[in-house]
Amino acid sequence: MKIKFVEVGPRDGLQAQSVALDTKGKLALIERVLAAGVRRLEVASFVNPRKVPQMADAEALFAALPTRPEVSYIGMVLNRRGFERARAAGCREIGMVVVASDTFNRRNQGAGTDESIAAWLEIASAARGDGISVNLTIAAAFGCPFEGEVGPARVVEIAERCARGEPVDIAIADTVGVGVPTQVTDLVGRLNAALPGLPLRAHFHNTRNIGIANAYAAVQAGVQSLDASVGGIGGCPFAPAATGNIASEDLLYMLERMGVETGVSLEGMIETGLWLETAMGQTMPGMVMKAGLFPSGKAEMRGAK
Repeated sequence: MKIKFVEVGPRDGLQAQSVALDTKGKLALIERVLAAGVRRLEVASFVNPRKVPQMADAEALFAALPTRPEVSYIGMVLNRRGFERARAAGCREIGMVVVASDTFNRRNQGAGTDESIAAWLEIASAARGDGISVNLTIAAAFGCPFEGEVGPARVVEIAERCARGEPVDIAIADTVGVGVPTQVTDLVGRLNAALPGLPLRAHFHNTRNIGIANAYAAVQAGVQSLDASVGGIGGCPFAPAATGNIASEDLLYMLERMGVETGVSLEGMIETGLWLETAMGQTMPGMVMKAGLFPSGKAEMRGAK
C-alpha cells in the first residue's frame, strides 16, 4: 500500500510561529526535507504580509528554490491578487483554501464562503490555462471555532461545487483539531461516493491529541495523500487555540510500521525536526523525534545536526 506524503512545515508550519525563519533558514529547511525524499511540499503563502509577516518573503523564496523537475512546490493563495503574485513568482502548483463555515472564512479571507468558491473557480481556470496545477483545501471540515459543528453534507456540497475547478486533489482539513476517526471515515466515504475518481487528501491538526488517530482512519477510508508538518509545528493565525499539525515524523513512523510506503525517509525527517528545533530555539511538539526509532538500536537521532 502507498500513501503520498505532503510536507506543509515550510508554509503552514511556520506561518503562525513567533520565531520567524529568514529566507536562508527556510531554504535550509526545504533542502533537508527534499533530501529526506519529499517530492510535494507547501513552501509559501502569497498573502498580505502585514497579516502574516512570516510569509512576507514568498517571492524571494521562490526565486531561490532549487530547480527539481520532479518536485512540486506549492504556493498558497486566498484571492486573485495572491494568485497573480504566485504566477509571477513562477509557482507551478497553486493551493487555495475554502473554509466550510462562513464566519471563519470571513475571518481568514475577508470574504464569505460563496465568494471564495467563486474566486477559486476563476483562479483555477486561469491557472490551468497557464499550465499551473491547482489543489483545493476545505478548511474547518469537521468543526469551526466560531460556528461549532460542521456537518458532512456541508463539506460534500462545497467539494462538489469546487470540483468544477478540476483540482489535482481536494483536501479535508481539521483546522482546529476537533474531529474524531468516525467522522473521518464517514466524510471520506461520502466524498468518494459523491466525487468518484477525484483524489482526496487529508490535513489534521493535533489540538486535542487525535490527529494521528484521524490520519489512520483516513488511510483506512481510502485517501491518497496526507499532510504533515516537520516537528509538529503549525497553526492558523486566525483560529483561536489552533495548535500544530500532526508531526511528519510521527505520521511516517506509524505508516512505516504499518507497511505503508511513502518514499520518505523517517530518519531524515527526524534529523530535520531536530535541526529545526535548534534553528528556531524552541521545543517541537513532535513525539517520535524525542523518543527515537524502534528498535532503539536502529539509530540514535537526538542531537543530530
